Amino acid sequence: MNLKTTFISILILCTFSTYAQNKAFEDFTNLHDSLMHKAYKERNPKNYLLSLNKFNEEYNKLSDRDKDYFKGNRITAFYNLSCTYSLLNDKKNAIIYLKKSIEVGYNDFDHIQQDTDLDNIRKEKDFLKLIQAYREINDYLYILKKAGKYNLTEKQEIPLFTYQNADNPNLITLRKTFNLDSIAGSASEVSKILNLMHWVHNLIPHDGLNLNPVVKNALSMIRECRTDARGLNCRGLATVLNECYLSMGIKSRIVTCLPKDSLGNDNDCHVINMAYSTEFKKWLWIDPQNNAYVMNDQGEMLNIEEVRERLINDKPLILIPEANVNNKIPVVKSNYLYNYMAKNLYMLECPISSEFDSETKEAGKTNRYLRLIPLEYFKKSLEKEVLEGNETKNARVFYLTNNPNTFWQTP
Repeated sequence: MNLKTTFISILILCTFSTYAQNKAFEDFTNLHDSLMHKAYKERNPKNYLLSLNKFNEEYNKLSDRDKDYFKGNRITAFYNLSCTYSLLNDKKNAIIYLKKSIEVGYNDFDHIQQDTDLDNIRKEKDFLKLIQAYREINDYLYILKKAGKYNLTEKQEIPLFTYQNADNPNLITLRKTFNLDSIAGSASEVSKILNLMHWVHNLIPHDGLNLNPVVKNALSMIRECRTDARGLNCRGLATVLNECYLSMGIKSRIVTCLPKDSLGNDNDCHVINMAYSTEFKKWLWIDPQNNAYVMNDQGEMLNIEEVRERLINDKPLILIPEANVNNKIPVVKSNYLYNYMAKNLYMLECPISSEFDSETKEAGKTNRYLRLIPLEYFKKSLEKEVLEGNETKNARVFYLTNNPNTFWQTP
């Protein structure tokens, strides 16, 4: 039945913010959550609908920001009403409200498959049709498994990745201002990589509901976060950490992890880092938002490519138990890897030049990116894309490849 805990843990993982939420509506929501749960237990859809309609009436009056914050409650409400009708063997209404829950954002395909509340409708033609259509859009592991093939022979003229030297004046200032040598420590290179990840995670809260500052370099963003008591989204956190790594002579890239998004309505992605370990001779998965890295069943740290392949091939993955959001919310492996990251590991994108202040938009500036696309992707063209900002007067050039060797080239 109730998926509130599961869904909201995913929602907070993506959008947790320190902003002051709508306390009055939170109290209103808690009341009607309780009434709907009571109606579910009593198998009373009439009372359930009374509370649901009141909730929706007030929900529709909210700001877009508050709607985003409370959308998990709305999704859960529709889903649980579907369960209520199914338990009463009202198959028509059960399917109607299951469809409604999907339309407003329900995204746990596995739970639908396992939830015994839905057993009465599981063999219905309309249910099977709905689930198959849903699976092609929202069963993220299923979608990712179809995206396993690349073209290792594909060759294009694509600029090589570059990494700014630690002797850059801005990187020297960053290193000295925040005493990064002390923070990184004097142990192994991997220890330094992890210490810097922990430092950024603890220094700046994650805020997925607000844009990052206009000036997007580590010195400026850390200062602005301190002055305004604000946070950064995942891209901002990865940008800060990337520049910290570069200042210490550690090769690093910002990696945008993207969904397939065949409907064109999924604006969500996740941005992490990949830091190169000369000790292990490989890239490492580093996620400052969630204070996380990933290992195999032998305890070996993995890179993004390895995590993706292990998800596709059903091989064990270990998420460090300390993974969390803002030192408040534990990150659950099943949500993080098998749902959220399975969705966002369909395509991958990196800036070609890893350097200080690369993310700040300036007139006349051109940012270049390389995007790795699986052969299964519905857009087959590999012709480079150029986007020009009308207001910022800057340009972004996206090179596309189907060859992972081109994307994962080592420094």
